[in-house]
Amino acid sequence: MSDNLEIARRYLKAIESGQTEELAGLFDPDVIVEIFPSKFFPQGSRSNLAAIRASAERGRNVMTSQTYEVKNAVVSGDQVALEILWTGTLAAPFQTIPAGGQMRAYFASFLRFRNGKILSQRNYDCYEA
Repeated sequence: MSDNLEIARRYLKAIESGQTEELAGLFDPDVIVEIFPSKFFPQGSRSNLAAIRASAERGRNVMTSQTYEVKNAVVSGDQVALEILWTGTLAAPFQTIPAGGQMRAYFASFLRFRNGKILSQRNYDCYEA
């Protein structure tokens, strides 16, 4: 299912470019995104499509740019596993990082697809200190 891998890559590019309408069109209406506990999400999070859209809009105001570099990808049936290096440039100061400073994280992201749309995403995020 290399089509699913292509959709996953389009998904990351839509986030990078802030194309929220393109982003929303890649999700199944029943999508659930889970982010497991991390430095910035100590309780983790679970989002539906409306929450995903709101988060994408907030991200456009918090980051001046962000990149998702796929280091590894594995496709199995209706699932795609991605190892990603994320780099984000801040629009405003955050904790000890000034505006214009960068954050980096290593993500393991597991996507499941239904009918060519992302049905679920589970993320395990590891942010640099």
